[in-house]
Amino acid sequence: MDVLTLLGEGFAGALTPANLMWVLIGCLLGTAVGVLPGLGSSMAVALLLPITFSLDPTAAFIMFAGVYFGGLFGDSTMGILMNTPGQASAIASTFEGHKMALNGRAAQALATAAIGAFIGGMVASIVVVFVAPALADFSSRFGPAEFFALAVFAFAATSSVVADSAIKGLTSLFIGLGIAVIGIDGVSGAPRFTMDSPNLFDGISLVTVTVAILALGEVIYVACLERHMTNKALIRPTGRPWLSRRELKEATPAWLRGTAIGLPFGVIPAGGSEIPTFLAYGLEKRLDKRRKNPMFGKGAIRGLAAPEAAGNSTTGMAMGALLALGLPISATAAIMLAAFRQYGLQPGPLLFDRAPELVWALLASFFIAMVVLLILNLPFAMLWAKLLLIPRPYLYAGITLFCGLGIYATSGSTFDLVMLLGIGLLGFLMRALDFPLAPLIIGMVLGPLAETSLRDAAMSANGDFSVLVEGPISITLYALLAAVLVFAIRGKVVARRQAKAPAKETVGV
Repeated sequence: MDVLTLLGEGFAGALTPANLMWVLIGCLLGTAVGVLPGLGSSMAVALLLPITFSLDPTAAFIMFAGVYFGGLFGDSTMGILMNTPGQASAIASTFEGHKMALNGRAAQALATAAIGAFIGGMVASIVVVFVAPALADFSSRFGPAEFFALAVFAFAATSSVVADSAIKGLTSLFIGLGIAVIGIDGVSGAPRFTMDSPNLFDGISLVTVTVAILALGEVIYVACLERHMTNKALIRPTGRPWLSRRELKEATPAWLRGTAIGLPFGVIPAGGSEIPTFLAYGLEKRLDKRRKNPMFGKGAIRGLAAPEAAGNSTTGMAMGALLALGLPISATAAIMLAAFRQYGLQPGPLLFDRAPELVWALLASFFIAMVVLLILNLPFAMLWAKLLLIPRPYLYAGITLFCGLGIYATSGSTFDLVMLLGIGLLGFLMRALDFPLAPLIIGMVLGPLAETSLRDAAMSANGDFSVLVEGPISITLYALLAAVLVFAIRGKVVARRQAKAPAKETVGV
């Protein structure tokens, strides 16, 4: 069937009153959580994951789409107004966005971010509609060896890119893999690492892990290490809450360049949208040096427009990679993958055949969510910022209560509450020691796939493991992995040299 026909059917499913309500609720909740200090889009999805199990799958994932994209805008709002981005993907936006806010242009900065997010997300959604089915057809050629190569690609690429230390990234990955193997072995039926506890025979719930690592760990971290922090004064906007024709003319090329930079990173397991946002910012900064009146460092609108478009175009494409390949490129995408599995669904080529009404309604909801967010955030962004006035003790106490209630509601087990606290303490230690969290989540999500694929490939070849590197797709994936690792290593070597150069100059002086 034609792609446009399928998309039209998706809009018919997504535009029902009930699903429109869930899109609106998702956008509201995602933005509200995203602007709160220390939280972010990934935590918004993790916190809301337990309460969506009472919904039908289509409504749940439509709501998640709104939460995902709404959380991204909330991250940027926090960075622009408070110079404290909710996620690493919003760091690049704070460099010029916060300077615009300090110069009395907070409203214009928020408008720039909202329009950039809209453009990047819409373009990515259009590309996903036409590319995702082709990716799904391509991934139908994957066998056990190819799926194992894909999992290894995600493991190694993510662990090496998202952390300053590859050792820390790999350690986080192996912690996730270790949690994933707890329970009954699906092949032999033997218990593994259960310590003879019946509570662990079914393994540790991925929902418990995500909520504990991303939400409760953050709460404990703030309580222990940042208890002396006080709320900063809210920056009030002055002037017009829209962009002039000159500002639109200046920002439009940056929005388009940022979108183009972000699209390819949506299918590369490189840790999410952090890299493309910095690349987009760096490109605009280099272009600014060639102008007669450089504006970077003074609140350049291009330095905000490009990263915002890049981050949202990467996120949109990441959803396409998740649906078509079952490949999560970030912690938030990994949580979405976990949500699919909680409903008994496996993203990949078969999803387009087994649940087409869900897939195309979800793709249509991307477009709807972008429009809803633009309507919500252009006039009401400063109203969202008032959530920052909530005292931290009340805010984080509420989050802790919400974590516990959400986990208990899904399992009805006090043992899961104990696991929530224990894994939350692990999340706190990882944050305190600067260990990345994304590899842990991805390791736990893709660990079972890697194990099953490895076993199936070995058994189909009578124990000959050379089958893992015989197919053209497997060889290509390993070659791409080698290229990603070389790129990551080179970038870190260059960064260290640049960091050492000023130190040597200082010593020489």
